[in-house]
Amino acid sequence: MMEPWLESKGLEDANQVLAYFVVSKIGETPIDGRTDTNPERLIAAYGKWASIVAARLNVGGLSCKVLDKEVFQKQMLEKRIWICSVMLVGATHGGVSVGAVDIEFHTELSNLITELASTASSEKGLTFEEAMEERLCAYSRAVAHFPTAVREFKWRNGWFYSLFDGMKYVVITTEATRIHAHSLQMKSAFNSKT
Repeated sequence: MMEPWLESKGLEDANQVLAYFVVSKIGETPIDGRTDTNPERLIAAYGKWASIVAARLNVGGLSCKVLDKEVFQKQMLEKRIWICSVMLVGATHGGVSVGAVDIEFHTELSNLITELASTASSEKGLTFEEAMEERLCAYSRAVAHFPTAVREFKWRNGWFYSLFDGMKYVVITTEATRIHAHSLQMKSAFNSKT
C-alpha cells in the first residue's frame, strides 16, 4: 500500500496511475486491460496531471480514464485485492497460473476476495461497487497465463497483513478466515522474494 509512504513524504495528492496493461516481453506492444466485464478498459489516472498522462497513454495505443480521488481509491483497492488474493492463493498452491487460481481454486479465491474487500471497506470507510468478484475474476481471465508469486510484500499484502497481524478485523470463526490468516502468517516464507 503506497498511501502511507506517499503521506509520509507529503505526496498524498500525487498523480497516480492504475496500470492495467501487460507487456509479455521487452519490445512487444502493451496489451490494454480489457475484460468481458469492463470492455471500456481498466487503466485509470488520478491527480493534477491525470489528463496529460491519459493523453500520453492514448498516443501509445492504451486507454486511460481520468477519475476523481474517491473513485480512483476504490479502483486502486480493487486492484490491490486482486493481486493480493490471486497471488497468495496461487503461491500457496505451488505458483500455479492466474487462470488456474480462478478455475481450480475459485472457492478459496472468492473467500479471500470477500474477506479482503470487507477489511478494506472497513479500514477505509468506503463501499465498493457491486459484483467486485466478477470483475476481478474477469481480469484473471484476461491475464490467465501469468504465473503467481507473492512479491513486493510491503507494498501489496503487507497492508492487509498488518491489519490481520493485530487481529483488528480477523475473527477466526470460518474456514475461509483460518485459511487466509494462516496464509498471511506465512509471510516469512515470502520475505526472500520481496
